[in-house]
Amino acid sequence: MNGTIAKGKTVAEHIVDFLERREVRHVFGLCGHTNIAVLAALAESPIDFVMVRHEQTASHAADAYARVQGRASVVLSHLSPGLTNCATGVANAALDCIPMVVIAGDVPTHYYGKHPHQEINLHADAAQWEIYRPFVKRAWRVDRADLMADILEKAFHLAESGQPGPVLVNVPMDVFSEVIPSDTFDRAAQNTRALKKPSIDDETAREIVASLARADAPVAYVGGGILLAQASEELREFVEHMGLPVAHSLMGKGALRDDHPLVMGMTGFWGTELVNRTCLDADCIFAVGTRFKEADCSSWYPGYTFNIGGKTNSTKVIHIDIEPQEIGRNYPTEIGVVADAKSALRVLARVAKEMCPDGIARSAKEAEIAEFRVAFKEGNRRMAESDAFPMMPERILADARKALPEDAIITTDVGWNKNGVGQQFDILAPGSILTPGGFATMGFGPSGAIGAKLAAPDRVVVSLVGDGGFGQNPSMLTTAVEQNLGIVWLVMNNNAFGTIAGLQKAHYGLTYGTTFPGSPDTPTNGPGYAEIARAYGAEGVRISSADELLPALEDAIASGRPSVLDVPMINNPTPTTGHWNILDIYSPNRNVGHVAT
Repeated sequence: MNGTIAKGKTVAEHIVDFLERREVRHVFGLCGHTNIAVLAALAESPIDFVMVRHEQTASHAADAYARVQGRASVVLSHLSPGLTNCATGVANAALDCIPMVVIAGDVPTHYYGKHPHQEINLHADAAQWEIYRPFVKRAWRVDRADLMADILEKAFHLAESGQPGPVLVNVPMDVFSEVIPSDTFDRAAQNTRALKKPSIDDETAREIVASLARADAPVAYVGGGILLAQASEELREFVEHMGLPVAHSLMGKGALRDDHPLVMGMTGFWGTELVNRTCLDADCIFAVGTRFKEADCSSWYPGYTFNIGGKTNSTKVIHIDIEPQEIGRNYPTEIGVVADAKSALRVLARVAKEMCPDGIARSAKEAEIAEFRVAFKEGNRRMAESDAFPMMPERILADARKALPEDAIITTDVGWNKNGVGQQFDILAPGSILTPGGFATMGFGPSGAIGAKLAAPDRVVVSLVGDGGFGQNPSMLTTAVEQNLGIVWLVMNNNAFGTIAGLQKAHYGLTYGTTFPGSPDTPTNGPGYAEIARAYGAEGVRISSADELLPALEDAIASGRPSVLDVPMINNPTPTTGHWNILDIYSPNRNVGHVAT
């Protein structure tokens, strides 16, 4: 360039301009010497950088943010330890099909292989991007500045299209600082922001509708793909017209309101007797946006949740999913359709009204669902109204439901706050429950609540979390206080990793390494979570009797302040009617449940 600087901006500045054009409002991350060029560009941008104290907080928050806003979130990471800290949250997003673009700094290109500060190069030079290969949809290492625009464009399209998921854009720090002209970014700006998604043709729709109309006992089985596609209204219209009882996976909870007359509930190990029995008796399963995963299908054992396949079984499966490899993976499929759930259900509803203009009523099934719902709640009433202290988990959930508006966003974690919520807690607004499904990551919920609140600042956000999950990374409270986010963390404190303690007690007769110091029946000796919250600048309340919880939760919501409620809880198991293969692994040929009785 003969000693002159070409007209243009740094790559970091171009990246921020690119993000602004895509209407990105928040970037989650933590600083490091490899990404401060991007931070300097963000300082002049309307995009808010959400600074955290640990990168796993950033990736979990970005995960929940993407679930609420319905498009890819952005994480900015430092190299090596920053990227590995971030990895668990990115993997969690990957297994739940959440779109995310991770932009990570790396060592300078001119130091590849020389073992500069923090380089990962034990098996290959400048190889940190390979850490993410097992779980992201794609990982790029950007070694030329002129390729950045095309790679970013591909990254967002890939993250959001097909079966969504996270991608990694790995950038050497000298590339961030290189000054380049705008032509490649100008060309990318002319591209469409979003790709059109595949639907189904009328002939296929007629085949599906005819099969469901002929069936004596059809069931709609829906998963998280309904929520990812924002297809709840289309699902409701179709199942109501066809009179289909609805079962859902854990990730499909909230696809329809739980009080909808056709909704039976969650299947599998933590499912209810009604939904598992109905799925067993079904002659046609209409599956949309679900992967038939292990816990949802009682480890695929016949006789518990699904009887699909085999020489004597006549259950037919119709499976619609955006990802071809999910169809037929675990059960044989009679009609398999690769399509976007929203587009497919829209066509199916139209064709159903043409073929069955009067609709199909299954009043006996609706009456059975209504009767079971009443009986199930009545069976839980004693626990849900118990004044026992430490509190019964059913009482905690019942009081939470009373305090929350219908559209409140709930983030769950693992244990009672996930499995019990899936089974017993009514979700009344589609997409208002955010759960770590595939990876079942402890610590997702507390950090995820930050992303949820930033994506929906006008909605109530409550993190239902165990003491084990809350203790994973309490530094997320700092971010919530700095961002002035009125989140409530309700800590269901059983002084243990409760689900695992129950499994160990049932199969080995002890709770070594699974309970915290003190008695697991009277969890009073653990950390003072309310005091910890106050030390971070949040509000903190320790509940000391059952009747204190509801007013304390109502006060915390009304305050609009980051608040932690520490709620001592008995470690009772979540009731189960399905099966889980680990029971056979631990205790073969023995009839042992997941907790000792």
